[in-house]
This record gives sequence, structure tokens and C-alpha cells, in this order.
Amino acid sequence: MAEASFRGVGKHYDGHLALDDFTLDVADGELVAVLGPSGCGKSTLLRVTAGLERASTGTIHVGGRRIDDVAPQDRDVAMVFQSYALYPHLTVRENVEFPLRMRGIARDVRRRRAEEVASRLEIDAVLDRRPVALSGGQRQRVALARALVREPALFLLDEPLSNLDARLRASVRAHIKALQRRVGVTTLYVTHDQTEAMSLGDRVVVLAGGRIQQVAPPEELYAEPATTFVASFVGTPGMNLLPARRMANGIEVVAAPKGDLVVGVRPEAFVTGAVDGMVVEIDPTTREFLGAETLVRGRIAGHEVQVRLASIVGGVLPARVVAPREAWHLFDANGRRI
Repeated sequence: MAEASFRGVGKHYDGHLALDDFTLDVADGELVAVLGPSGCGKSTLLRVTAGLERASTGTIHVGGRRIDDVAPQDRDVAMVFQSYALYPHLTVRENVEFPLRMRGIARDVRRRRAEEVASRLEIDAVLDRRPVALSGGQRQRVALARALVREPALFLLDEPLSNLDARLRASVRAHIKALQRRVGVTTLYVTHDQTEAMSLGDRVVVLAGGRIQQVAPPEELYAEPATTFVASFVGTPGMNLLPARRMANGIEVVAAPKGDLVVGVRPEAFVTGAVDGMVVEIDPTTREFLGAETLVRGRIAGHEVQVRLASIVGGVLPARVVAPREAWHLFDANGRRI
């Protein structure tokens, strides 16, 4: 196993900045999730790390060895793509063994290592089938096995679950987390899905516009977002962000042109009791019943606010809710946490 280090890594395409000054240390055996919207630079990061593209700036070290200036096959890095990229004419066993065969590993060693990793991923019963006979979840686990059988120093996962339905995503996500803990391979996991990032990552890197917005454990990312982007991107729904200004008696939500601050409140922070805080008038026509929870919208100072409440027997909604002051998050006019 090995740690990974990125220093000032950047990638430019004909003047377009895809990744800018990416600097990060990943500990030995750590799983770091890289989270962000489409086009934020997260897949570019993996492609540069794997050697599929050359970095425009910066250096990458794995296990203390610089790898950004060596050939892809010599980097000791394994990558799993969004598509399964399995060889359809080969059996599962042959697909998993393929990287070892290309390295000239003896047949009995290939067979043993393939069977070991297949057992860990619970696909040992389908080793003699071809990919066409497998479910989507099984195919994705074969792709994982083919990468892990190499015993890489660094494991790269590029949105590996995006082609699976919701039920399979949850199942395979659990397999990935358990396997990574058991094997202890240092891992970068790229995703646009915050549920995947927050549930899998020891830490989460949030990217936007090719730049790091915040690096933190999932709990800290949720509780103390560093920017308004992180606040709005993390959480379901994202944090309500409202213009505000300082007053003699505190902070007041105002119309957009009048504010020099931003107040953030998570939809689940609202309560129905008589407490001091931000009062939001509820619009009952916006009710979305989700079983244990109900989503509604309200208004304050002309701004729409999303509110998440525990579902009430009988479905009677309160006329107003309050966000206690201790639940407020403050950001400056540039969107940085105060």
C-alpha cells in the first residue's frame, strides 16, 4: 500500500482550465471521495493520475515515487471506468486474470489471485460465465476485481455506479466500502452523487470549476461548509442561502440588492416551536409527502425557502416554522464561511 501526494496539479485544454492547482495528500489506505458537478475537473484528475492524459502543471507522487513523468503502465495505478469495459468474448475468470496475463504472471498464480479477489467480491460463482450472462451489478464487480487483482498502489474509481439502478447502487456501494476497508488500498473515488461521496469517503474533496472548494470528513463538510457552493451542493435538498445584512440587534434577511452577507439554513433545521430565529411562512400547496418526511416551501423577505419536516399524522402543516439562530451559517459577500 502507499500514500499519494498531489502538488499544484493542473490541466489546460486550448486555454480552457479543467483542473487548477490541485493540491492534496491522501494517506496510506485512505478512501478520498472527489465530489462535484459535471465539468468540475474530477474525471480529469483521475485521467491525469492514471497517465491517460499529461498534466499541464504540478507533480504526482505515489508511495514516495513521482509518477506523472512515467508511462501509464509503470505507475502502479488501477482505474475502473464508468463503463464496465469488459471483454465480451472472455469469461469472468479470463477478464479478471487479463492484467496478470499481460504481465507474464504464471498461470497457477493468476488463477489463485483471480479466485481470491472474486471471492471477496462475491462473484466466484460466475467465474466461468461471460459478461453477457451477468447482471449490471455483477459486471461492475468484475470490473472492480480486474483492477484489484493487480494489487495496485493506488485505486481510481470514476463514477463506477452511475450505470446501475438505485437498488444496485446501494448494494455495490456497500461491497466497495467493505472491500476497500478489508484490502486497505489507497483510493480516489470520483462521483457527482453526494450520497456516494458522504457514505464512502474518509474525507471528501469538493470541486467546482476545476478548483478545490473544501476538503473535510463528511460530517464536517455537512456541519461547516466552507463556501456557499459546498453548502448548496451538499445536502438533500441543499442549504437555503439568503441575502442578509447586519443590524444593531443582529442579522436580518433582506432583498437581494441590499445584503452584504449570506445566511444559510438547512431545510431540516426548521422547528415549529416558539423560539428566537428566522420565521418562515409556509405555503401548504407545496407539500411533498415522502413518508417519514414532508418537504414544503415557505417565504421570507420575498425569498423562497425549502423546509423539511417530520411527517405529521393527518398531514396538518404548521402555518410557520422557525430556524433557531444557532442553526444559521454565515458567509461573506464572496461566499466564504465567516
